[in-house]
This record gives sequence, structure tokens and C-alpha cells, in this order.
Amino acid sequence: MSKTVVIGMSGGVDSSVAALLLKEQGYNVIGLFMQNWDETDENGCCTAEDDFADVRRVCSVLDIPYYTVNFAKEYMDRVFSYFLREYNAGRTPNPDVLCNREIKFGPFLQEAKRLGADYIATGHYCKISHENGVHLLQKAKDQNKDQTYFLNQLSQAQLADVLFPLQDIDKPLVREMALRHNLITAKKKDSTGICFIGERNFRKFLSTYLPAKPGKILDLSGKQVGEHEGLMYYTLGQRKGLYLGGIKGETEGGRWFVVKKDLQNNVLYVSHGDESPLYSKSCEVSDFNWIPNLPDKKEFVCKAKFRYRQPDQDVCVRVKDDGGLHIEFAEKQRAVTEGQYAVLYDGINCLGGGVIQSAEY
Repeated sequence: MSKTVVIGMSGGVDSSVAALLLKEQGYNVIGLFMQNWDETDENGCCTAEDDFADVRRVCSVLDIPYYTVNFAKEYMDRVFSYFLREYNAGRTPNPDVLCNREIKFGPFLQEAKRLGADYIATGHYCKISHENGVHLLQKAKDQNKDQTYFLNQLSQAQLADVLFPLQDIDKPLVREMALRHNLITAKKKDSTGICFIGERNFRKFLSTYLPAKPGKILDLSGKQVGEHEGLMYYTLGQRKGLYLGGIKGETEGGRWFVVKKDLQNNVLYVSHGDESPLYSKSCEVSDFNWIPNLPDKKEFVCKAKFRYRQPDQDVCVRVKDDGGLHIEFAEKQRAVTEGQYAVLYDGINCLGGGVIQSAEY
């Protein structure tokens, strides 16, 4: 008797083709669409409705059953509330990482088991390997699309019964397969940015939840060069949206960009042309999630990413007594941002990740 796989269907091309591949491999496939956000966009449209319509069409073509489940409350409690707290603290969180741990491999996994799943599957670009009872999260064949960065918080239990059908396929082939099988999502644009904001104006969206506190913009000499709309709207290294281009006598020699946020005094610091203040030599990381297991040594060298799609960087890691990490960079890193994740790698294996608390310059 064939095994049952419940696959998370988003209404995008990746999960559509992942479902197709599972069906071709002989699994009993069930599609499950998660609605994690209840609000409408600026035009009054609920994008979840459009996505679910695409899921229905794809599942009809593949001839597989499908269901929908509403996790909006869980998402609000476990992901969005954290997102707001972090922005309110002047940090830049990554809610997609949390969504994977708290929703897609949390309540979704439980719902899949309730539907009789032997396995769950997603359209993520990554690999899973099971060696001597240890579940290893590994990089996908398509390095340009590899999404292990976003799965750095998953536990052994969450990875035990997971399939990643796209692990050995690159994105152009995914679209080609979708076209060949007449899937409605074949030419659908990839979703970008934070799922619950979509195409909306980020500042406008955030201001409906958090009161903005305007303040001064200073350069590194302490001279005021403008006013900011609220520290939460800015992130380290940001160039756009500063509106400082017309300062007399300073239009030559490069652009302005954010180098520091002083939450206590509500001051945004910027630099003009010189990017050296953005480069740090090390960082402190907390709440590190070790995917395979704790390392044998307290100090070791490996690779790291400090943002999605960054090439692997050489680092030296020291595990501190409190479980946090001190990560020393072989080469200085640009705009290592508080609230984002530092993710470690040993070859193709993702060792796990933790939240960047501070960077040392």
C-alpha cells in the first residue's frame, strides 16, 4: 500500500511541482493549504483566496484531494507578535524563519498527521538525509534557490518525516515541468518579501500596528542632516528612502546609508560614501538551534551566512557557557543586522542558526 504524503500547497509553482513529483513517485498525495493571514490588501482583496483558487486548479489537474486550514490565530500569536516586538525594539526580524518553525512544521505537521500522513512535504529547495538516526538538513542542488537559511530553526522531530521533492531540481526545470503538465501556476510570479505584507507599502503597513516616533538623522560627526520617520522603518546598510540627496555641498562622493540606530535617543546615524562603518569583525548570537546535535568542540571553524543568498563566509565559532555563540569573521562582513539569523554550515549540511544580538566593529 502506498504511503500518504500531505504537502503544503501555497498556490505557487514550487509546491505545485513538488505535488506533481510526489504523485509521479507513487505516493498517495493530499494537498493542504494554510491560511495564515486574514487581512485584505490595499484593494480590499484577500490574496489567500486567489492562492487557494490556484491550489484548487492544480489539485484538480493532478487529481489529488485538497483541504484548507486556518492558522491565522497561531500565526498572530507565534509569529506576528514576535515580528512587532522586534521592530518595536529597533531590530530587523525574519518572520519567515519563525513561520517555518512555528507554523509550517508545527500545527501543519499536526494537521497532516490527523489526515493520516506518513510524511509531510513542502516546495522548499533543500535536501534531507537520514544517517544513523540523525536527520540532516542539506543544501539543494540549485544553490541559487537553496532555502536551508529559512529552515535553520527546525528540530530533529520536525525533520523526521519530511520530504523535499525539489531537492535535486533547479528552478527553470520546475517552471518547464509546470508548463508541460498544464499547471496554472507555471508562469506565476514568485512571492517576495514578508508573506503577510505582500506588495503593500511596508511603512504604511507597519504604522497601522506600531506608532511611529520621528526623530533626528545625524551623520557620524554628530551633525543633523535630516529627520527620520521612525527607527523601525530603517535597517542597517539601507540606502533608499532616506531622502537626503539634496544636502548642499554633499551630493558628490557616493550615497547616504544607515550605519547605526540609537534607540535610547531615537537617533538614526548615516554615513555618506564611506561604507567602512558598516563592516564588522564578529557578532554575538543567542538562541542557537543545533539541527544535528551540539558540536563536540567549544571552538571550531565552519561556514556561515548572515542573510539569505549570501555566499558562504569563513568563520571561527566559539560556544559560550550560556549556550550563545561568538562568531569571528575571517573577512569583515557588511551590515550584519541585529534580529536576523546567523546560519552555520559544514559543507552541504546546515548546522542550525541563531539570532544576531550584536556586531563588533
